[in-house]
Amino acid sequence: MANVQEVILAEPRGFCAGVDRAIEIVERAIVKFGAPIYVRHEIVHNTYVVNDLKAKGAIFIEDLAEVPPGATLVFSAHGVSKAVQQEARARGFEIFDATCPLVTKVHVEVAKLAKEGYEFIMIGHKGHPEVEGTMGQLTSGIHLVEDVADVARVQPAQTEKLAVVTQTTLSVDDAAEISAAVRARFPSVREPKQQDICYATQNRQDAVKLLSPQVDLVIVVGSPTSSNSNRLRELAQRLGTESYMVDSADELKPEWFEGKSRVGLTAGASAPEILVREVIDRVKALGAVSVRKMDGIEETLKFPLPKGLKLDDKSAPGHIS
Repeated sequence: MANVQEVILAEPRGFCAGVDRAIEIVERAIVKFGAPIYVRHEIVHNTYVVNDLKAKGAIFIEDLAEVPPGATLVFSAHGVSKAVQQEARARGFEIFDATCPLVTKVHVEVAKLAKEGYEFIMIGHKGHPEVEGTMGQLTSGIHLVEDVADVARVQPAQTEKLAVVTQTTLSVDDAAEISAAVRARFPSVREPKQQDICYATQNRQDAVKLLSPQVDLVIVVGSPTSSNSNRLRELAQRLGTESYMVDSADELKPEWFEGKSRVGLTAGASAPEILVREVIDRVKALGAVSVRKMDGIEETLKFPLPKGLKLDDKSAPGHIS
């Protein structure tokens, strides 16, 4: 029998500035240029967001061959490789880049140091689109490590000029452990001035660290493909609090709440607040009487939109002439 008394909301949670911007780019492109707008890869890793944009006229593709000539194409928030950028330009699409500026910052750093003769060790998850985009800034000389064991096996061509970069949505603690292993093996490795893991990933993980000890159960709202959401669930679990990730309130199971009086709730950076509200309603139906917000960092960062998407901007090109 569920005896939930209280729901405690992590702060901050949910959308970050990069996700806000990416969704707005697609929505504005649809209004300005008309449907359909093609998007390479899911704009952000959230089922609800993707379905909402599909309903408005976005078509999500993986292969640029699926996009008709002259169409408007948006690159997802995760970023793309140089090869994809070049192919998109060659095919003559009107391109809007929704890559998160914090991912672009990593791309710029890689390009700059590669010119100086650096090789790279990238800490990240194989197959994740952000990792493919960052590694795809170069044709060679960037080596992926997923864990400490990989660090021992990596074989750069030279170690004089070696730099480390990371996927922006990793576990802060895991990345620190892998970075330490890289430093131990390659003491002269160059590390980023500011860590690559983004402020939003860090803030949401810090909030879970505060939340977990106060509750009997942590629910993370996020989609299975969302790296930063998965890390939040793992973090709560590692801190000894039972934790589940759900894509929507429909996935909540009453048995999770048995004997749990305080439930912590957070959401990954790509999960909209409407889903959090629906989870709150479902937990209230199980008996929760109070909902309170933890104190936490208030995020005020906002990223500018690319040129040519202002809705009152008559001079923006509708197509490449």
